[in-house]
Amino acid sequence: MLEVDVPVLGLRGVTDVHIDLLRVAEPHPAYLQSSPEYFMKRLLAAGSGSIYCLGKAFRAGELGKRHSPEFTMLEWYRVGWDEHRLMDEVFDLLTDVGLAKEQAKCSAYSYRHIFEEKTGIDPLVCEILSLQRLASEVANRDFSGEHRSVCLDLIFSLLVEPTLPGGVVFVHDYPACQAALAEIKVDADGVAIARRFEIFCDGIELGNGYYELTDARELRERFSADNTQRQKMGKELVDADEKLLAAMAAGLPSCAGVALGVDRLLMNILGAQHIREVLSFTDDFANYICGK
Repeated sequence: MLEVDVPVLGLRGVTDVHIDLLRVAEPHPAYLQSSPEYFMKRLLAAGSGSIYCLGKAFRAGELGKRHSPEFTMLEWYRVGWDEHRLMDEVFDLLTDVGLAKEQAKCSAYSYRHIFEEKTGIDPLVCEILSLQRLASEVANRDFSGEHRSVCLDLIFSLLVEPTLPGGVVFVHDYPACQAALAEIKVDADGVAIARRFEIFCDGIELGNGYYELTDARELRERFSADNTQRQKMGKELVDADEKLLAAMAAGLPSCAGVALGVDRLLMNILGAQHIREVLSFTDDFANYICGK
């Protein structure tokens, strides 16, 4: 696999409603990248083959025990692989660094199974009103007007994540409304699901992976839907990355990709309770850029 070096500053950022971007105003408006994904996909479309990148990523408003606005990310793409084969490789990596040494194999659950087991609600087919009521109950505030994806995120983080078993856990086959940049397929029950997975270790999310969407037209529609939702949430609109769309239209190969938070990985390995314990520099810059 080839290591690549990509820019951390770009004219476009992600439209994902759950990610707040750090903007640089001078000398020209630009964004510190929240991941190397867009640049890496342009390389994949240009024929790079399987690639990886280890470097810095940036997200606004993320400051806490497990979050830093500047953090280290390991992201890689395997051409010709599906998400399940990539999950196996992720588990092998976690085994090599000692996180899965006591397990014969990883625990893996479909999102639908574990969500319904913990809440009694089928997240793929239930009415939005049921999700809004449950989200309002667990958050102790009104979620009656929130998007399905927002309600699912909240419920999963408060009711499902804390109950995940110890060790390495994979959750896969997410609801279609949470596809992000993953391919959507119809499962054996005739329900649309996203070919996406997340990795947890002892209840802490370590990473996110997809069997990647390759349809440029569908990607443009998702960018537009994201901005519609961002507007409803009072967030900054982000222009679609036309260079990424052009690269995908030219031909992004069938591939699976995953991104791991290296700082959180180190926290798990060392038993650290705060991300500052694994950062070399913990000065006032993080507080400054988060407006603290």
